[in-house]
Amino acid sequence: MMETSILVLTLVVLAIVFIILSVKIVPQGWEYTVERFGQYIKTLGPGLHIITPFVEQVGRKLNMMEQVLDVPEQEVITRDNAMVTVDGVVFYQILDAPKAAYEVRQLELAILNLTMTNLRTVMGSMDLDELLSQRDQINAQLLTVVDLATNPWGVKVTRIEIKDISPPRDLVESMGRQMKAERDKRASILVAEGQKQATILEAEGRREAAWRDAEARERLAEAEARATTLVSEAIGKGGMGAVNYFVAQKYVEALQSLAVAPNQKVLMLPMETTGVLGSLAGIAEIAKEALRPDPSSGGSGGGGGGATARTPRPTAPSAAPSPPGTGAGMASALSPSSLMPSVPAGPWAAPPPS
Repeated sequence: MMETSILVLTLVVLAIVFIILSVKIVPQGWEYTVERFGQYIKTLGPGLHIITPFVEQVGRKLNMMEQVLDVPEQEVITRDNAMVTVDGVVFYQILDAPKAAYEVRQLELAILNLTMTNLRTVMGSMDLDELLSQRDQINAQLLTVVDLATNPWGVKVTRIEIKDISPPRDLVESMGRQMKAERDKRASILVAEGQKQATILEAEGRREAAWRDAEARERLAEAEARATTLVSEAIGKGGMGAVNYFVAQKYVEALQSLAVAPNQKVLMLPMETTGVLGSLAGIAEIAKEALRPDPSSGGSGGGGGGATARTPRPTAPSAAPSPPGTGAGMASALSPSSLMPSVPAGPWAAPPPS
C-alpha cells in the first residue's frame, strides 16, 4: 500500500515537471528559438506553445522591439588634426531571430564596436568646421555603413545620432575669435556697400535736380521771352504813352513796397519829390489819348484832323547830363519834365514866344 502511494506521488510529480517543461508562454515583443539536441529547429512567437521535454529546449530569448545603445565618449582626430570628443546613440531592431541568435555572439557589443569604429572613420575624414556644421551628413553616413554591416545578423539599424561634439577649450576660444573677425569683416563690407549706394543715389538725385532746375529755367526763359514779345507788341501799338504807363506802374509799386517795409524808422524818398506827380501825369496822358476823339469821325478844324491845339509847357534848362546809371540820371529820366504830358494853355501858363 505504501509502495503504491509512493509510485502515484512520483507519477504526479513527473507529470507536473513534464507539463512545466513542455508548456512555454512567450510574451509580446519577444521570440524564442527552439533547439532539438542543440540544433535550431523553429522559432516561438508570442503566445502559448508546447514542446517536447528533454528533447527540445529553448535556445535564445530575443527582444524583437526597437532598442537603444549608448555610444560612449571617444576622442576623434579630424582631417585638419583637431582632436574632439564625441558620443552618440544607436537605435536598432532585430528582424530575424535565428540570425541574431546564431550569426553573431554578443549582438549588442558587436553593434556598439562597429558603430564606434565607423564613427572614427567618418569623422576623421572631415575638417573641424564640417564636423560641427554637418551632423546630419555624419549621421546619414554612419547609418548607411553600420546598417549594411549588421544586415547579415538579422538586425536593422534605424537611426544613429551624434549627441555631442566637444572641441578643446583653446580651440573653442580660437573659433570664437575667428567668428568675431569674420562678422566684423562682413559688417565693414555692408557699411561700405551702403555708403557706396548712398553716394550713387545722392549723385543721381543731384543730377535729377539739376535737370529739373535747367528745365525750370528753360520754361522761365520761354515765359519771359513770350512776355517780352507781348510787351514789345503792346508798346509798338501804344507808342510812348504805353512806355510811360509801364514806367509809372513800376515806380508806384516800388514806392509802395518801401512804404510797407517792416523797418518803419527809415523812409526812402526819390531824389525829386515831383517824380510821383510826373508818373501820375504820364498815366493821365495815356488816359487822355485813349479818350481823344477819332479824326475820321468828322471833327472841325482845318488841316489838324480835329485834334485840339496844345501849347508846349516851357521847361527850365536842365543841368549837365549825368552819366547813365547814376542817381541824377535816373532822376532826370523820371522828372516831371520828361513824364509830364503837354496840357492846353491856360491862365497859369506862360504866353507862347512870339
